[in-house]
Amino acid sequence: MSAAQLDHVRVATSDRVILDDVSLELREGELTALIGPNGAGKSTLLRTLAGLQACEGAVRLGGRALDALAPRERARAIAYLAQGGRIHWGLSVREIVALGRTPHSGGGRLSPRDAEAVARALADCGLGEDADRPVTQLSGGERARVLFARALAVEAPLLAVDEPVASLDPAQQMAVMKMLAARTRAGGAVIAVLHDLGLALRYADRIVALGAGRVAADGPPRDIAASGALDRLYGLHFIHGMAEGVATIAARG
Repeated sequence: MSAAQLDHVRVATSDRVILDDVSLELREGELTALIGPNGAGKSTLLRTLAGLQACEGAVRLGGRALDALAPRERARAIAYLAQGGRIHWGLSVREIVALGRTPHSGGGRLSPRDAEAVARALADCGLGEDADRPVTQLSGGERARVLFARALAVEAPLLAVDEPVASLDPAQQMAVMKMLAARTRAGGAVIAVLHDLGLALRYADRIVALGAGRVAADGPPRDIAASGALDRLYGLHFIHGMAEGVATIAARG
């Protein structure tokens, strides 16, 4: 079932086309890795899905036109985590994660269901023991996990995350990818901007590659790796193979 659709979407500034005739459907139960070189339009695509970027063309969430959704409806339909997010408030970890329930609670008192969602997100991100600590006392990687937990707490049908593993150590990166995969097994849709092609191959159900604002490749990870599309996209020669049933990739210098 479709979680979101982009139909012939175009985003341009006065001197540059960022997205050029992009059509894409995101399906429930599917983890989509969005890859491509810097400047390819990946972050803009996520912002467009979240209704934060004006565009030409059509965007739909759950079959409904994005511009027909009220702000709270939109916030319940898609949870968006921007890259390099910062926390400017001296709140506790729990209070920051609870902000993810605002589309449901309206900023008022949390219901038992809201509290359960917050507790689940804290546990999933390994933050249960830090729930009452001020966020200002956490490391950069720990703060990144807090923001990720806030996005999880929304429990939106579509989760859009921009470089969610960028500031995490390898163990935490794998933990986040496993959580994203778990969301899709539970029926949700996830689109994640990733620069680590190894993680994309290992955990994604589908890879969408952007190049110069257009969809350059779209398909199962193994097919994308074997097609030569990554070589053309990045201007490198990649060696790909299998290790213990997992697709692997490395760039030859």
